[in-house]
Amino acid sequence: MNNSWIVVLASLTLVGILTQCTSEDSAQQSGTPPLEMSVAMPEWAASANIYEVNIRQYTPEGTFAAFIPHISRLKKMGVDILWLMPIFPISEERRKGTLGSYYAVSDFRTVNPEFGTLDDFKRLMETARQNQIRVILDWVPNHTGFGHRWITEHPEYYTQNDQGEIIDPINPETGESWGWTDVADLNYDNKSMRQQMISDMLYWVTDHRIDGFRCDVAEHVPDDFWVEAITQIRQINPNIFMLAEAEYGPHRNESLFAMSYGWSFHHLMNQVAKGEKPVSAFKEWLAADRAKFRKGYHMHFITNHDENSWNGTEYERLGPALKAMAVLAHTFDGMPLIYSGQEAGLNRRLAFFEKDVITWDDLSLTEFYEKLLRLKHNNKAIWNGAFGGEPQIIETPQSEHVFMYLREKDKQQVVVALNFTNEPIDLIIDDPRIEGSYTNIFGNSSTTISTGTSIKLNGWDFMVLAR
Repeated sequence: MNNSWIVVLASLTLVGILTQCTSEDSAQQSGTPPLEMSVAMPEWAASANIYEVNIRQYTPEGTFAAFIPHISRLKKMGVDILWLMPIFPISEERRKGTLGSYYAVSDFRTVNPEFGTLDDFKRLMETARQNQIRVILDWVPNHTGFGHRWITEHPEYYTQNDQGEIIDPINPETGESWGWTDVADLNYDNKSMRQQMISDMLYWVTDHRIDGFRCDVAEHVPDDFWVEAITQIRQINPNIFMLAEAEYGPHRNESLFAMSYGWSFHHLMNQVAKGEKPVSAFKEWLAADRAKFRKGYHMHFITNHDENSWNGTEYERLGPALKAMAVLAHTFDGMPLIYSGQEAGLNRRLAFFEKDVITWDDLSLTEFYEKLLRLKHNNKAIWNGAFGGEPQIIETPQSEHVFMYLREKDKQQVVVALNFTNEPIDLIIDDPRIEGSYTNIFGNSSTTISTGTSIKLNGWDFMVLAR
């Protein structure tokens, strides 16, 4: 990408942010069109999935070197992108627990010595490349730990109270602390801090050739910073992959981030599993989502580091609906996430500030996820966002309890039916869009659908058909 194009892109992006409200209003008035392509969406990620790596808890050693042998196993499972939770040194000042939070960074330009050396990290990167796996870093732009050198060298880089004291991040809706008392809130009114933050990000792109960033609490960082930072990053790597830990329209609509968190969909999955929301809420979510987002796609998940540690394991939250929800997350409309240990049936909340090693004795769920990831790679219908087909909801006489949808792209189709009750259901299908022969992905068989076809789904069962 040449420099003149970068300037044009930046200008268009700034204009887009200023007109966001108007364009969203128009979208709502004219309906909810399918997602569009975006310069933020690299083609290499069209059929990709993402795997979150918790280095501290992954092995007894908790190091880069100890994780490296797992990369070939993850490649065999079908993993495309490794998202490494923050690899940076952790501040000792105001540290929580024994080991502290990964997100209390004390230096953005080196690695946590508990994880190993920079050379160890380079070996991890090289092993990932040899396995055709991309690597993105967890970046923490909203705050630093109180042990970061900026605290003493550049206190003006931080938000301060009336007494001139550096403060932890504040919830803008309540004016109260979020409770993140181990981190110091950065002041984005300070241009020098912005430049240094961008310089630190560019270091990992230029010197270590990382493939992207997962940006922590991205919505609390000003939009114009992302325009500035991502424009500069794309000058070095036009195919950079950007993930926002947020669910905020301009991030994607203005071609900044390829992917944002599917928080609302995740919470809805939990609610449907518990019977707190009806199955029809998924259809309502889709309409509301397309009114908010025009480009990019969501990251869908049944667990991640925050959910596991603070809100409960997927077994606690989803119960018998776990596998059905995992199928939904892998096939609906975005990119699926697998968290460390998910393929091993991790059924324990991992301590966040202490050592708490994942057990790898039982990998019985690996085949389940292998099938979903293989389908993702091989069938364009369920590729990510606009690379795939828009979900088409299929109404049946059992729609009160069964969520069924079709996705199709370039003459390929995937049909999914999910029973969200504990009772068996005879699913009656009467929709000409899905007539024909399919491969039953989990039944390892062929299935023919015609008008009036009846398919039995046991309690919490699911069916995934592909052609």
